[in-house]
Amino acid sequence: MSAPVAAHGVWAQVIGQPAVVAELRAAVADAAAMTHAWLFTGPPGSGRSVAARAFAAALQCPAGGDGTCHQCRTVLAGSHADVATVVPEGLSIGVVEARELVRLAGRAPSQGRWQVVVVEDADRMTEQASNAVLKMIEEPPPRTVFLLCAPSLHPDDVPVTIRSRCRVVGLRTPPVDAVADVLVRRDGIDPALAAWAAAAAGGHVGRARHLARDEGARLARKAVLDVPLSLVSLAACLNAADDLVSSAKEESDRTTAVLDGAETEAVKTSLGVGARGPGVAASRGGAGVLKDLEKRQKSRATRLGRDSLDRALVDLAGLYRDALVLASAGEQAPVLSHPDRRADAEELARRIGAEGALRRIDAVLACRTALELNVKPQIAVEALTVALRLPAT
Repeated sequence: MSAPVAAHGVWAQVIGQPAVVAELRAAVADAAAMTHAWLFTGPPGSGRSVAARAFAAALQCPAGGDGTCHQCRTVLAGSHADVATVVPEGLSIGVVEARELVRLAGRAPSQGRWQVVVVEDADRMTEQASNAVLKMIEEPPPRTVFLLCAPSLHPDDVPVTIRSRCRVVGLRTPPVDAVADVLVRRDGIDPALAAWAAAAAGGHVGRARHLARDEGARLARKAVLDVPLSLVSLAACLNAADDLVSSAKEESDRTTAVLDGAETEAVKTSLGVGARGPGVAASRGGAGVLKDLEKRQKSRATRLGRDSLDRALVDLAGLYRDALVLASAGEQAPVLSHPDRRADAEELARRIGAEGALRRIDAVLACRTALELNVKPQIAVEALTVALRLPAT
């Protein structure tokens, strides 16, 4: 059974980030240490948005984030009237979304002490969206706080004009033992499974929880990490590419099927689609609304598919990284990205050497870049698997 947040207040959710927690708590406690715009950066899984939400709760809480009051509970539940969270469902945050964000930020707090706007994946703002947000950050209302989150090891993915006006909070990848501990303590995961999942996820809290809870996720990871040693022929390379792309699409389809159906029905109900009576005429203009919804859902499906494929590419890069360090350092190799696949990494190191591993890491990174530039996934991944092909023995 998970431990209650109240045990350590809202900060109990921020795992393995003592320096960050200390900085944020100081800002909550001392008005002189407070600023109106913050940029949370850190690698995937470091807990940027979790830290931002905890900070938002502490700002609204009269006790600085005790985790038990109405303010804390509603912020953490996503239902506080004065805390708005923007999560990009598509490939980017457009100017229309940004203007709505600015509108929310301009309101005076109705219940809490601050009007807080949390923007997840702020690096996905388009240039127009960034400009709209920049104007608000330059001249913020007196009780408004912006909390921007960017999934990066550094803040360079956010325009310098915005970054220079924010206080940057850098998060690190949480230690594996801290992740394992929270899986046991909060989620009730078996300690052995929690330790494996934390190590396999490389400290990524959300993914560790997913691997610990979902056998399908564990099998999907295994299928990806089986790829490098299977690439012995051109046919094997093309088959592996098909499997990687189709697996990502299947995962996206499963997620969107649940989300899309509920959303579409809710919108149809609000428009009165299928109803009869005097008010039916009002629903006739609903075709445009449904078309816009369908467009957003399609964009979200594309993003989810790319995110799934990107996770697979990161796993592949991690295995080649393990081969590189084993080829270079041998038994003195540091901690591996995939400790449970050490035998595979050793075999790769033997067959391709350090130089071959480095070339393959570059190929994976090039594939990720191609996907960001909207190259068709099938083409990008086929080019990758051919580049990863093992030398003839």
